[in-house]
Amino acid sequence: MMEQLKSLEAMMQQTEKDLISFAQELIRIQSYSDQEKEIAAVIEKKMLELGYDEVFIDTIGNVVGRIGSGEKVIMFDSHMDTVEVNDPDAWEVPPFSAEIVNGRLYGRGSVDMKSAIAASIYAGVLAKQTGYSAGKTIYVSCTVDEEYCDGENLKHLFKERDFRPDYMVICEPSNNKITLGHKGKAQILIKTKGVSAHGSAPEKGKNAIYEMAEIIQRVEKTNAELMKKEGPRGTLVMSRISSVSASLNAVPSECEVYLDRRMVLGETEETIQNEMDRIIQGKEATWEIGTLRRKSWTGVDITYEPFHLPWKIDEEHELTRACKEAYAQTFGSDSHEYDYWDFGTNAVTPVSMGIPTIGFGPGDYKLAHMTNESCEVTQIVEACQFYTRLIRQV
Repeated sequence: MMEQLKSLEAMMQQTEKDLISFAQELIRIQSYSDQEKEIAAVIEKKMLELGYDEVFIDTIGNVVGRIGSGEKVIMFDSHMDTVEVNDPDAWEVPPFSAEIVNGRLYGRGSVDMKSAIAASIYAGVLAKQTGYSAGKTIYVSCTVDEEYCDGENLKHLFKERDFRPDYMVICEPSNNKITLGHKGKAQILIKTKGVSAHGSAPEKGKNAIYEMAEIIQRVEKTNAELMKKEGPRGTLVMSRISSVSASLNAVPSECEVYLDRRMVLGETEETIQNEMDRIIQGKEATWEIGTLRRKSWTGVDITYEPFHLPWKIDEEHELTRACKEAYAQTFGSDSHEYDYWDFGTNAVTPVSMGIPTIGFGPGDYKLAHMTNESCEVTQIVEACQFYTRLIRQV
């Protein structure tokens, strides 16, 4: 075992420069959601160059590489899309320059999550070279449209290719801490109905915006109550409001708001249903899950139902124990601290299928989507080592 570990360390030293260079190459490619065609082609080419046994792009546009054909299957997932840059002049380092400044790799996607893409792709290669992949099948997926549609990419992939891994690693940023789960999410649409009338005679109509006004206050009050709870707590945010009227001179006949509700362990579908029923009680209003519709870069329609329960893998699960061992080998000490993400990830699909799932990735997730997004270069290298050793441990 020690000989193999030394071998890995030696190969990592030889690989480190290429790994970071590849992460930089990915950051220089603008890959907003639904626009991942260019980065998909680059990733496909790199996997083939590195000797992956199989590389394919599925019909929705996910890029997947496979190494080995053993009985035990482990999969590493990262998404290729990023949020947009709307303030390029505010960045201290240009957002698509991928410059390294004071040991940090800068650029959109450096944290969320192109550094993880590079680390996981090279980990598969290193596992093959060290023999860690013996008896295993390793999949590295680089998925589309995660920023809008958590998990729909993997749902499509698993159905199209008719397979499921034994273990799933979500490579979202965690500051290289083992992450045991994340909060649930419900995105909800509330609509109020009114009666249209001319603006000069509002008494003849019913204003849908006014009908929504008390609902808005109830939403704010509900979030305040959630924030008072001890321990882990959910949140409720109103993120959008719009109305429909015959003209600017007319009483609005419809008003619509969009809510983002984050759930903690113990909260269920019934929790949300009762909460929403209370919020609209006594008003001319309805609520529903706020279905989103997108079109992938390949032209495939995506329909996303944004309702996912919170989840957490047990600290004594065999996958968690394997991660702890890989962590100790990589960092020279045991992992005494776990993380739990506030945000949603592609994990919602494997978790819903009963696949053991855990998180680990380079970068501070608080810097994701931010101006001057950046990731420590050393974290990228360490994540690659961790993934490689985890392959051996499972």
